[in-house]
Amino acid sequence: MSASGSPPLPPTHSPRARAEQFVWLTARVLEQRRFAYHFLSGSADAVETALTAYRNEDEGYGHALEPDLRGPVSQPLHTGHALRVLDSIGRCGGQRAERVCRYLTSVSTRDGALPATRPSRRGCPAAPFITVVDDPPGDLLATASVVGLLHRNEVWHAWLFRATDFCWQAVESLERSHPYEIEAAMTFLDSVPDRSRAHAAADRLGRLVREHRLAALDPDRLETYPVSPGYAPGEHHFPHDFAPTPDSLARAWFTDEEMTRSLDFLASEQQADGGWPIRWRQWVPGTALESRPIVTTEALRTLDAYGRL
Repeated sequence: MSASGSPPLPPTHSPRARAEQFVWLTARVLEQRRFAYHFLSGSADAVETALTAYRNEDEGYGHALEPDLRGPVSQPLHTGHALRVLDSIGRCGGQRAERVCRYLTSVSTRDGALPATRPSRRGCPAAPFITVVDDPPGDLLATASVVGLLHRNEVWHAWLFRATDFCWQAVESLERSHPYEIEAAMTFLDSVPDRSRAHAAADRLGRLVREHRLAALDPDRLETYPVSPGYAPGEHHFPHDFAPTPDSLARAWFTDEEMTRSLDFLASEQQADGGWPIRWRQWVPGTALESRPIVTTEALRTLDAYGRL
């Protein structure tokens, strides 16, 4: 039996076929619909319908859309997750984006940024690494990915001007960081309109990543790479995490050999049940079960983007 309790699939099945069985066996409806859209010619309408179940009256998203943050209340992290889903199906624009931006405006901090969580989460279960404070500051991790996705889809809204300024200031002043924050920053830099400034900032972040060994360049020697403070043991990040597609600015940070090793390692991570593991801290079984189909779909999308399926 696999870690998820399901029987292993024959190794003769293709990675995608094995992942499909895993998704049908374990995934929420939203992840089933997403898998079908990306790999089985499923419809974008079906994905959007499933996503709508997580939307609240304030036009934010909640209901544990981001599995490590439970409860019904809208939170910026959930809304960022929703935008990633909408972007992946070509629906991150128009009235949808307008509604989301109204919510983002209502929860942004004085400097126009997004906090990771709002105090309204108090009383709802959440992972121990997600903290709540009464007056949360603007957070680059929460803000940069949202701003980047909206720019990628050519959304223009008054909120975006201040949020973009916040991201530029935060990204260009980073001296120390951690992988998730860098990945969010790259979503911003990959799409923000000022391309020459984005290239310069990406070059600087690439040097920071290599200097501080934030990317595990040799998967066979993971013990030689540090894990960022607060991360789970073994919660390493790899070149493909920073550059999930070949056209990301972060692709230039790594040699062809380093990227090949990274993608080989990603492919090898598929488990006997057909799904990919999560590397972050597992605090209750249910969230791990909900997260693995998300990670599995993204692993396949990365491999597909590099022509590895």
